[in-house]
Parts: sequence; C-alpha cells; structure tokens
Amino acid sequence: MGSLDRCSVEFSDQILTMDSGKIFICLTTLLFAYTQAATPAHSPPIILTPTPAPAPAPTYVNLTDLLSVAGPFSTFLKYLESTKVIETLQNQANNTDEGITLFVPKDKAFSSLKKQSLSNLTADQLKQLCLFHALPHYYSLSDFKNLSDAGPMNTLAGGSYTLNFTDISGTVRIGSGWTNTEVSSSVHSTDPVAIYQVNKVLLPEAIFGTDIPPPAPAPAPVPDIAPVADAPDADGGKGSGSAAKASSPSSSHRILGWRWLMMVVVSGGFVVTL
Repeated sequence: MGSLDRCSVEFSDQILTMDSGKIFICLTTLLFAYTQAATPAHSPPIILTPTPAPAPAPTYVNLTDLLSVAGPFSTFLKYLESTKVIETLQNQANNTDEGITLFVPKDKAFSSLKKQSLSNLTADQLKQLCLFHALPHYYSLSDFKNLSDAGPMNTLAGGSYTLNFTDISGTVRIGSGWTNTEVSSSVHSTDPVAIYQVNKVLLPEAIFGTDIPPPAPAPAPVPDIAPVADAPDADGGKGSGSAAKASSPSSSHRILGWRWLMMVVVSGGFVVTL
C-alpha cells in the first residue's frame, strides 16, 4: 500500500482521535502525495529537426507542341513523328537527368536539298538522320565555348554519328562533314531542354559516305572597268548633245594625221598637185 493509501486510512480511522498536530502532518503528507502523483516524470526535451523542402520537379516540356508553334519546323516534325523518334526525344528530355539538346532545321533547309537526298534513305537511315540532330545532354549556348576543344560530340544516333562544334565570337558553328552551318537562334533553352534553330539539315557521313565533294569555288572578283560614255539616244533627243559630239568624230577627224591632201590628176600629160 502506498503512502497516499495509508494516509487516507489513517485519516479515516484516526481523524477523530488525532490532535491538531497529527492532523496537520497527515494533511501535509496527503497533499504531497497528490502533488507527486499529478506531476509527470521528467523526460528529455524533444528536438525538432526541420524537414527540408522537396526540390521542385522539372517543368515538363512537350516537344510536339513546342515545335508546332515555335517556328517553321513542320517538315522536321513530320519526320520525327513518322520515325517515332519524337518518343525517344521526349523520354530523353523528361525522364533522364541529362536532358537533351536539339538542333532543328527550318522548312526551307529541307526544300533546298536535292530531292533524292532523303527519298533514297531506308527507314532506319531516316531514323538515324533524325537522331543525329540531338545531343544526349542539355547545353546552353555558353557551354559550346568548352565544346569547341572537346572534339567530336556523340549524338543520340550513337556510333560514328558525331558532330563538331566551334564557337567564333559567340556564333556556334556545326560541322558534320557534309554540312557546315550555324545556330541561327535559340528556340527554347531551359534545363533540361535546349532547342536551337539551324539553317541546314545535318547530313552524317555514316549515311552519305566520306566522299564529300569540295566546296564550290568562290566567285571571281569583278574587274574594275572605266565607265563608257553614254550612247546617244535613238530618237536623237537629249543625249545627242555635247557628249554625243565628243564620242562621234567629225569629218576633219576622219582624215586626222594627214597633213597634205595630194590629188594627182593625170590629164593630157600634166600632173597637178594640190
């Protein structure tokens, strides 16, 4: 039996026989027991550790919607969809940590190609051609300064499908052997997706071979030619004035260089010299 219970019994049995001193002691003991019973046992302080905020999820980019409205890229988008490459690009863009860099030719770039350039390709070659326009990593325009010294860069086509980059005064140039072009504008550049417009279709050596024709020679400079005096008008109007006279010799000029005119007339045995 606890002290509280014993005190209660003593108080009940002896309350009438106790003097004031014992009653005070008993009440004090009883109050102390109640106080101890009501006070919780000491526990160590609880330390709250702040929970870090979750990292924001990357923005989902729909490549089909973006290429449909961003520029004149309908021809390239048609090839991406017909070869199912758009699905590969979309997965690389939104479901990997690397992101993607895509080079998109304008419609005019395809129309300037020879008709047989793409029509003779097999389905697999056309697919590789589309993948050749993408790098399996996100690169901002400033990143291409470092890529200039990195050598050939692998594309999503893999294998020997590589591109060379040079940065000349902020202009990014791309070389594929058959194609030399440059980035003409930035369509979208927010990690993890970078899309850049190019002026030509990137043609890989792995498809078109290494027998690359030499570039066309530069046009010969036009020699400087002294201006010719204006010809007289056909109707004899303006233009047949002093300029016409200067360009048309007179009768005296036609015999210029002759100091003497000799006419020999043979008549009756006489020679007359004028």
